[in-house]
Amino acid sequence: MRKLVSALALAVAIAGLSQATSVVKPVAGASKSVTQKGPDAQVERTIRAKFAKSKINAEHFTVSVQNGVATIDGKTDVIQHKGVATRLAKTGGALAVQNHIQVSEAAKAKAAAKLSQYRTGETQVARATVIQPVVTQPGATQPAKPK
Repeated sequence: MRKLVSALALAVAIAGLSQATSVVKPVAGASKSVTQKGPDAQVERTIRAKFAKSKINAEHFTVSVQNGVATIDGKTDVIQHKGVATRLAKTGGALAVQNHIQVSEAAKAKAAAKLSQYRTGETQVARATVIQPVVTQPGATQPAKPK
């Protein structure tokens, strides 16, 4: 039992070391504009790639990641794009998302009008027709099939 616990502790320690970020130390005489590439830069690239592959790419949102928190800025005329941007950032690896996307007044008015229609029942909802199966008794003859 002790060996199992020791082996698990060792495995956890090794896994923790593999997740550690390497720190870039500036060389003496080098400029101070040395940038560190870490997990934030990778998450930012991943989120930008997800944006580029989706329909929200046309919106040209900007994204930055700091300490795992993605900040999204921009404007949109489609209210759903704000939520899509948040979901893509989360699936792109962000620990949290600050969504500062501004939705246009026209898009807000359109969404409010649609919501009002649904609440007052002015829209027609398609309903499915349920066809009951034909149940026959054992020994009974099957009904004739239509030609």
